[in-house]
Amino acid sequence: MKFDEYELDLIDAIENTNEFERVENLEDEIKEAKHAAKMFLTKTKNVNIRIPEFDMLMLKRKSAELNIPYQTILSSLIHQYVTQKVKLTF
Repeated sequence: MKFDEYELDLIDAIENTNEFERVENLEDEIKEAKHAAKMFLTKTKNVNIRIPEFDMLMLKRKSAELNIPYQTILSSLIHQYVTQKVKLTF
């Protein structure tokens, strides 16, 4: 496998530090980390909210135009807000 300059710098930093400890069960640790990442990224929570009827109608109309479920649009908007990609104005 060929590494680019960034990857080579990372390898060098890892190999030349005393801050890391080798683990006996590397495969198990990797499996556990992958599972934790997957659960963190895919875990969802149901919520109930009240939305004005007109807003819901318009959301469903936009949803139909984009061929995307309205729940996906709401989830995306919430995600964009909490990651500060969009800002609310009042």
